[in-house]
Amino acid sequence: MTPTRLPPAPALSDSPAMGVRRFGRVNWLGLRTLARREVMRFMAVWQQTIFAPLMTAALFVMVFSLALGAGRGDIMGLPYLVFLGPGILMMTVIQNAFANTSSSITAAKVQGNIVDTLMPPLSAGELLAGYLAGSVVRAGLVALVIGTGMVLVTGRGIAHPGWTLVFVLLAALMLGGLGILAGILAQKFDQMAAITNFIITPLSFLSGTFYSVQALPQPFNMLSHWNPIFYLIDGARYGVTGVSDAPVWRGALICTGVVVGVLSLGWRWLRSGYRMKP
Repeated sequence: MTPTRLPPAPALSDSPAMGVRRFGRVNWLGLRTLARREVMRFMAVWQQTIFAPLMTAALFVMVFSLALGAGRGDIMGLPYLVFLGPGILMMTVIQNAFANTSSSITAAKVQGNIVDTLMPPLSAGELLAGYLAGSVVRAGLVALVIGTGMVLVTGRGIAHPGWTLVFVLLAALMLGGLGILAGILAQKFDQMAAITNFIITPLSFLSGTFYSVQALPQPFNMLSHWNPIFYLIDGARYGVTGVSDAPVWRGALICTGVVVGVLSLGWRWLRSGYRMKP
């Protein structure tokens, strides 16, 4: 009886090398899965992530309109409530975009399941894009809900929808990227709360949300123009009302530069595993 011959084993050179990607330039399946997870994570608690910001914005408008609106004159040629609306909208977008990425990464690190994100064959760019997708979708939904309410309350439409969309997108990318950096740096929720309370919240409140920076004395007027969040709020105000403190093109260029810098640093940290890998 002739023994059965087995086919020769493939040469080592014929096998895929260790570390070689098998998904092409972009792992679209992995990227889509991460983005979907980030979106489903906040949509599972939409009462807190979408409805609660609407209530908070409504309370801000109610308090300020009752306390200051009746007795305060126009600001930059606009009724105070009309002036206030875009600032409230962008401040809410900023807070939600930052919270989405920062809470996702920090919670994964604290719970010890960050390895589930680091182990799949996802590059640093794909991780960055997947996390940012959640912030962009959440910020867009919040902006749509609050913007609709603002139009109904003030009775005015959007002066420049294109510019409004541009600055909402820039805000989502900038604060989503900052949320990634904060999530990488923070090792526990207390550290994340400190970053939110002492950096993000003051920058968003002291950026012309409730007032025009033209009314500030020097050097505070000059310092306000060093705050990138000022340009986000000022750009959104131009998009909604057609009025702004600074040239809208300058604000768009500055915000784009900040976004590129923040996302580049986030990509570098994700690529090296800084404070992510044990």
